[in-house]
Parts: sequence; structure tokens; C-alpha cells
Amino acid sequence: MSSIFSKIIKGEIPCYKVAEDDNFLAFLDVNPNTEGHTLCIPKVEVDKIFDLDEEQYLGLMQFSRKVALAIGKTVSCNRVGMSVIGLEVPHAHVHLVPINEMDDMRFVSKVKMTKEGFENLAAAINSNL
Repeated sequence: MSSIFSKIIKGEIPCYKVAEDDNFLAFLDVNPNTEGHTLCIPKVEVDKIFDLDEEQYLGLMQFSRKVALAIGKTVSCNRVGMSVIGLEVPHAHVHLVPINEMDDMRFVSKVKMTKEGFENLAAAINSNL
């Protein structure tokens, strides 16, 4: 069964795309902890991150690093936190969250953004890749 992320990869569901290559996709989380909260996913549909083969896993980490560096250049923050939880969507993914304090990584407080805000932020992060 296709996950929501597989539908995003296929273009069946829109996203605020930050970066993409042949194997991976990064897009803004539509229910972000902070502005710039981005998801990095492999295009191959695998439920658990450690079920990726070693090449895919390392590729996802390299891709996520590249995106995190661009987020750090775009969004004012102390650092970009990374989390792998994987319970909410059965498709391996990495959360990159611009953080200023530990609570920014708790996934309980969310920020509201407009469609235009998402679009502008995605384009700004992409321009810093």
C-alpha cells in the first residue's frame, strides 16, 4: 500500500519541495515544529529507516546533511536538529528542524504558516543548496 510520501513522490499530492535528486526528496512539513521543518525521504518505499540497504541509508544521510546546511543558511536558529521517529507515516524519513531550544524537537508545539510563507521558504532553502 502506498504511503502519503509515495503519493507525494509520484506528484499525486502536492508538497513544498526543497530539494530533489534521483533517489531522495526533501519538502517542508505542513505541520511544522518551527519554520523550516523539513522532511527528507528516500524515493524507494521502505517503512523503517534501518531497513534501507547501506547505500540508500548513507545516501539519505548525505542528502539530509546537504539540506540541513541549506536550512541553517536560510532560517535563523542555533542549529538544525535531526530526528528519525517513523511512527506516523510508514515510509522512512528524517525530520530536520531548525531549533533554538530543546522544546523545538518535542513535536508538541506547532507553528502556523500561510501557503505563500511555505512557498517562499521552500524557494529560499532551495536557493541555498
